[in-house]
Amino acid sequence: METEGLRTDRLGLLLDQFDQACEMARVRLEWLGDEEYLWEPVANCWSLRRRGEATTPRAYGPGEWVLDKGAPDIPASEYAEVARQAADGMSVDKIAEDWSVSVERVRQVLAHTGTPEPDETPVTTIAWRLGHLHSDLAGRWEWTFGERRHEPRLLVDFTPSAALALERFWALTERWRDSVAAVTDEQLDTVGFSQYPYGSDPDDPFIAVLAGANLELIHHLAEVSLLRDLWRARFTTPGQTV
Repeated sequence: METEGLRTDRLGLLLDQFDQACEMARVRLEWLGDEEYLWEPVANCWSLRRRGEATTPRAYGPGEWVLDKGAPDIPASEYAEVARQAADGMSVDKIAEDWSVSVERVRQVLAHTGTPEPDETPVTTIAWRLGHLHSDLAGRWEWTFGERRHEPRLLVDFTPSAALALERFWALTERWRDSVAAVTDEQLDTVGFSQYPYGSDPDDPFIAVLAGANLELIHHLAEVSLLRDLWRARFTTPGQTV
């Protein structure tokens, strides 16, 4: 169904949401320079680094530049998501597998014990946010529409060039969008249509995967926009920098 050019079917609503988020982000990311892309607003940020200079234990990527990734844990900001997964019927064992943590750690989170210190959730750079989104979307495309065999964390050759990173990222969003637009109603309702291994995709109907992927895109690009605002305002207070 369409109303004056606007789709009101399930897939149409999700595609329109995705398109609008990408359109708004393209405007916000115009003229992104390399220095701003890699800017670390505080100490100990997660970012994009040369392989030999990585400071996190599980930094990943196939080439010279790798994306920071720390030791397995569930950050405090994700406790509500873990509780939602459990309430939706996901087993503790499956939750532990998805987050790469122990079953005991999941039980601690569900009992609200062992809360990490606030500074254990890292601040991230624009390069990290875009790299994380790119890696996740590339992996999800491969394990939904591709050969379903390549390791998601080795699919993106990360780059310190903001212009090149954006060019590659927008090309991937278009590829994802084109593939999603061809999905049938039956496939939308198929549990496990996406077999992306780093999440609950194999246990969810594909329409839920799409909704979650849209939310992931929107919230990370909103965080990138905030970092751009902070970059622009970093010298606005005399004698102070951000």
